Amino acid sequence: MNRERYVQESHVDTNGRVALTGDVNPSRTGAAFALVAMSCVQLGLAVSVGLIDRLGTEGTAWLRLAWAGVILLVLVRPRPSAFSRRGLVTAVVLGIVTAALTLFFMAAVARLPLGTASALEFLGPLGVAVARGRGPAKAWAVVAAAGVVLLTEPWQGGADPVGVAYALAAAACWAGYILLTQRVGDEVAGLRGLAVSMPVAGLTATAVVGVSGGAELFGHLTSELLLLGLGLAILLPVVPFSLELLALRRLTTAAFGVLMALEPAIALVVGLVALGQLPGWWAVAGIALVVVAGIGAERAGGRTATGSARAADAVRASP
Repeated sequence: MNRERYVQESHVDTNGRVALTGDVNPSRTGAAFALVAMSCVQLGLAVSVGLIDRLGTEGTAWLRLAWAGVILLVLVRPRPSAFSRRGLVTAVVLGIVTAALTLFFMAAVARLPLGTASALEFLGPLGVAVARGRGPAKAWAVVAAAGVVLLTEPWQGGADPVGVAYALAAAACWAGYILLTQRVGDEVAGLRGLAVSMPVAGLTATAVVGVSGGAELFGHLTSELLLLGLGLAILLPVVPFSLELLALRRLTTAAFGVLMALEPAIALVVGLVALGQLPGWWAVAGIALVVVAGIGAERAGGRTATGSARAADAVRASP
């Protein structure tokens, strides 16, 4: 697509933002990106099990974030001139929130059953869906919430107060992550925003691990563990976070928040295929509810205009 064709296939809305008409169904494309991202997250968590046994949850989270920052910084090579002051500050804040989200959730999982931690963490995207949604979006959020409760069955596990606090902190960070990722995606073209936020996340995690006994952790690192961490960082978080940024250029934050309810369902499928874990009837009912909510969110959640960053992407992609 050349520049002339791009101009013909775009229009300016009443707010002066550029919207692309070439993306016939942005909500469907965004939902597909989100679905692949969630699948990568669950596969990454499954692959992480062996690494967690050797480095612990905090060490594994740090290694993933550190490698992800290096990968994106080297591949994308963001230039300061590509950022407005607001865009750069937003990307930095996103990096800090990303590190906090990862570390808080890992700390929660170390103290709570995974189902309980996941159910509490989902309060973040659910809150975004309820606060930012209108009409049907709020209804789909309720359906998704009911499905997640059935999926995770949090009543079957104990509730360590410290673990609950960590999970709620992760939920707040996840809500902030969704809002900030969409803002960065609209402010900065391509993956340049992530190429700033992920190195910041890696540095933040390094500082946290260093304060909490990093000398011992760093002493256990071997070339084998570093290579495993590199591969894992590509699967989680480089690929899913990149896809989530692209999804949030096409979906409202409310629709994206509802779609996140599909993640526990994907986790059950991964557990069934990879670990032979058979879900109970409550979980099957929960899967049905979140799938229905996800379909509803996909149909109602497209953004009518996605900002200048997406328009700039189209121009740069043209020969």
